[in-house]
Amino acid sequence: MIRVIMHGANGRIGQTITQILAGDDSMQIVAGVDKVDKGTNPYPVFNDISECNISADVIIDFSNSSAVDGLIDYAIAHDTPVVLCTTGLSEEQLSKVGDASGKVAILRSANMSIGVNLLMKLVNEAAGVLGKAGFDTEIVEKHHRHKLDAPSGTALALADSAKEALGDDYEYVYDRTGRRMERPVKEIGISAVRGGSIVGDHDVIFAGTDEVITLSHTAYSRSVFAKGAIEAARFLSGKAPGMYSMSDVIG
Repeated sequence: MIRVIMHGANGRIGQTITQILAGDDSMQIVAGVDKVDKGTNPYPVFNDISECNISADVIIDFSNSSAVDGLIDYAIAHDTPVVLCTTGLSEEQLSKVGDASGKVAILRSANMSIGVNLLMKLVNEAAGVLGKAGFDTEIVEKHHRHKLDAPSGTALALADSAKEALGDDYEYVYDRTGRRMERPVKEIGISAVRGGSIVGDHDVIFAGTDEVITLSHTAYSRSVFAKGAIEAARFLSGKAPGMYSMSDVIG
């Protein structure tokens, strides 16, 4: 039985993971961490991870960037691997996470969906072929009206996957307003749409002369991220210190 601490237990995805694991005999949430304890979880919830006195095999984190420093300190002190899903980390925090991976196993990904991580691999392969053939690369991402950041971390990760194949001299362009010129060859356009209750929609468009290839992923519910995080936790439990990603999970 893999024992889990759910960091961000009362968030939407934390609650989805709680529901999924309620029927799983191989993995159990033994403690949660959240600023507010609603008293409805089948496990104790602590206001701060520093207060948690229950040992676990892995931590799943869907919290807030302000809580990540304490999370990393706890993981090192208790030698507990972390599936780090919180986005919007500062450069200092990213550096701290990188340093911590030398002491404890950490899996970090811009998107926990298994489908999205497969898409990243396909985008990398497609860009390597189509870039040489003169295709332009554009990314359009769509999310619900409540999403705070733009573009999404997933869109940037997809752009990184394409850029890895196209070359470091390619630049990201987020806004062409007021620019009167032909599209430069070595740029990747990234556009963000915000509206309604869209969970997550990403299109990577390779536009060539007289043909267009589009690779897409649509998330219809947040459960895809929850299920991916669970598989990541299953993979990470017992792993040696190091920095891992979802590409390690999907193989």
